[in-house]
Amino acid sequence: MVDVFIGLGSNVGDREGNLRKAIELLNEKMKLVKVSSMYETEPMYLKNQAWFVNCVAKLETDLTPKELLVYLEDIERKLGRQKSVRYGPRSIDLDILFYGNEVVEESDLKIPHPRIHERRFVLVPFVEIEPDHVHPIYGKSAATLLANLNSNEHVRKAGTISLRRK
Repeated sequence: MVDVFIGLGSNVGDREGNLRKAIELLNEKMKLVKVSSMYETEPMYLKNQAWFVNCVAKLETDLTPKELLVYLEDIERKLGRQKSVRYGPRSIDLDILFYGNEVVEESDLKIPHPRIHERRFVLVPFVEIEPDHVHPIYGKSAATLLANLNSNEHVRKAGTISLRRK
């Protein structure tokens, strides 16, 4: 089993409900260890859309990185995600942030997620649950990455998720 961190986001429909349902589906095939609070966050790249609700989940899995990617894409389809405009509105977005301490560089899969260090909407919930996790490429803790972030992106706590664990 390996620890994985998944970033979740939604800005279409029942945003908080979409996150809860995605975590329930993740927990069907993996073991949920912990999940951050939910945070309402302004869109980063395409500003003319609804704000997102984001969180980060830590899970244990025996899926390979590729199998995990396929499973996340399946969950996105089940929850109504339709690929359209890059960074555009979506019912659910699931990103592999970290897969243990592995570094994966493939055309369709990059781990750690290549933009973690520039995204407050990822780092704030991540630091809530795992502040001392060291980025395997940058060699800095999540808390240090957040402290060094030069971004004025708005992130505010929006609630909590309490789910049963296996």
